[in-house]
This record gives sequence, structure tokens and C-alpha cells, in this order.
Amino acid sequence: MAVPGRLALTRTRSTLLNVAAVGGVLCIAWVVAALVLHLSLIMFRTGSMSPGIPAGSLALVRQIPASEARVGQVVTVDRPGQLPVTHRVVSVTQAPGARPGSPAEVVLKGDANPTVDPAPYRVATVRLVLWSQPGLARVVVWLGHPAVIGSLTLGTAALVMWMFWPRRAPARHRTA
Repeated sequence: MAVPGRLALTRTRSTLLNVAAVGGVLCIAWVVAALVLHLSLIMFRTGSMSPGIPAGSLALVRQIPASEARVGQVVTVDRPGQLPVTHRVVSVTQAPGARPGSPAEVVLKGDANPTVDPAPYRVATVRLVLWSQPGLARVVVWLGHPAVIGSLTLGTAALVMWMFWPRRAPARHRTA
């Protein structure tokens, strides 16, 4: 006969381990998707894309050739020696006869800015914003804090140890 307290403990262990396993699978799936589909996350520090994408937003982006960017899309452009910029595409110009994947000139403008960016960006690739959510950047920053990462790591290790720690056999199965 199962002891009610022991049964609850076993169910709790199993549930927590299943939650951790699902989290692990989701992390692995994200890494594979990021590599295969060229996906990444970006965080917005400024309000240049407000009100649609305010500061503190998190966005899912996919890398595409700059020549495939279309007017009206929101893209992220890397700038050597500076932080990337994410603004709306005003125009894309590629040299006549240019091969696919060769650099294009992209003119951008932040939705909250009165004028286009000072100079066009000459880039081969841009990151297209597929989705964004205000306020999620704070969550990502919090999850990246060393104390949080350490606590999650120790908690997961403790859960695995707890799950696989040898248990005493019930009294009727013990040998004398």
C-alpha cells in the first residue's frame, strides 16, 4: 500500500523533472532553429521605434540578404565599432548588375525620428524583425544575471540529484 505522503513526493519529483526536461528540449530546439533559420533576439534600448516598438522591447529577427529588404519593413543593421541600429526601411538600392548577396545601400528611419538616418548603410545582410514584445527585454536581462543563472543551474542539479537519489525500500521488501 502506498503511503500518501510518499506518493505526493514521487509525483512532485516527476512533475518537476518533466518541467525541467521540457525546458531543456525547448532550449535545444531554439538553438537548432537559430542556427538553421538564422534567428536571433535583439533588445531595444532606445525609443527611436516608438510607439510600435518602445524601449525595453524584445524582438525576434531573421538574417536576410540586404537586397531582399523591402520598404516599410523594420530591420537591424550592424555598424562596425558601434551598436546595431533597428529602423524602418525607406529605400534599398543595389548596384546595377550586382550579384545576389552583394552589398546594398539601405536608407533607414526610426518611427519616432523626424528625418532619415544621416547616411545610408552599405551592407550585405540585415536582420528582419519578425515579432516584438514590449517589456520582455527586462526579463531577458534578468535571466542573464549571473546570480539567476547560478541559481537555475544549482536548482536543476539539485532536482536531478533528488530524482535519482537512491531510496530506501519499503519495510516489507527489506532483507534482515
